[in-house]
Amino acid sequence: MQNLAILLATVALLGILILPRVSEARLWRATVTPLASIIGSGFLVLGPILDDAYGRYAPLAMVALCIGAWAFGAAVRFNIAAIEHSKGQRSLAEERIERLASWALAFAYVISVSYYLNLFGAFAVSLTPLRGAEHAREVTTAVFLVVLIAGWGRGFGALERMEQVAVSLKLAIILGLLVGLAQYVAHHAAAGDLVLNKPGLSGWPAVTLAFGLIVTVQGFETTRYLGETYDARMRIRAMRLAQGLATLIYMIYICLLAFDFPADKVALSETAIIDLMQLVAPILPALLVAAALAAQFSAAVADTAGSGGLVAELTGGRISSRQSYALLVAIGILLTWSADVFQIISYASRAFAAYYALQAAIAALAARGRPGATWRVPVFSVLTLLGLAIVIFGTPVE
Repeated sequence: MQNLAILLATVALLGILILPRVSEARLWRATVTPLASIIGSGFLVLGPILDDAYGRYAPLAMVALCIGAWAFGAAVRFNIAAIEHSKGQRSLAEERIERLASWALAFAYVISVSYYLNLFGAFAVSLTPLRGAEHAREVTTAVFLVVLIAGWGRGFGALERMEQVAVSLKLAIILGLLVGLAQYVAHHAAAGDLVLNKPGLSGWPAVTLAFGLIVTVQGFETTRYLGETYDARMRIRAMRLAQGLATLIYMIYICLLAFDFPADKVALSETAIIDLMQLVAPILPALLVAAALAAQFSAAVADTAGSGGLVAELTGGRISSRQSYALLVAIGILLTWSADVFQIISYASRAFAAYYALQAAIAALAARGRPGATWRVPVFSVLTLLGLAIVIFGTPVE
């Protein structure tokens, strides 16, 4: 019955999401891109990491991550509105920091593609006899070469069409997972055997680990660059909706996961969620792997294209998109064979934190010249310092 309930919930939501009335709704289309980024990879790794590091306080750690993401999102939203208000006439300082932020984002995309494809490799072999770090890296390397060949041959257009399908599939499978997990928790609650795990970290190490996880709630900034398709008001609404939905999904997920599995039940790894969900329902591991492969590949393609386009624009075409793809793949393969997924997550968090710090600095400068917005200057200034602190102190899972 549990497998049937999970499957029915998954199919029902997938059916709703592919309805033309939903899939073609303008606000939903604007929301899909940031929502897919926020809950994409993070959903696969965040639960076991928070449960292992923070135990019974995992929901509080999730709240802190969501609040931090919302605050940085507020800075990006303010900048979207400020650009609209100023009609493109910005101060020289804002323009220079914006250019620096664009370089930071291009670099962050390079790291994030490595993060996505390393998760792809790990999940691809997770249910096979070849399960292991070495084989996962071989798969990741092969997929990097596929991405390079596709990009070099101008094949991204066909690959990018996967995104809408991948997002709908991922959201549907997440609902199925939550339904199965809720049933599992209800059963254990009725039996009186819920657990309250002790935190594995405390104090400053717990804070710096949270810094190193900011990439798991990243992705909302993508609406900043959809100006050719949507106006400022629509992009701001879409970002708020995406972050609100992601926060709701993450909080339900973490609250269900945190009190049901003893700390030593499953060894922490990048695919620990597969082992945990095997305990919940037999159907869930296969569904999660399907969602992971579709989501990680489509996200990697999107960020590869985004990075290549940004570098080409910032260099005035001196470095072409094709050359950028080749550089990205070279760096990605190097990271794949020199670092584990948790280290790459930390690197990506630092890269995106640098971008968010620069966006907060731009917002602080813009707020100084906006009537009624001067109170935001110290808020955005503190966010700038927080972003820099994440860059300096963020640490990986050990």
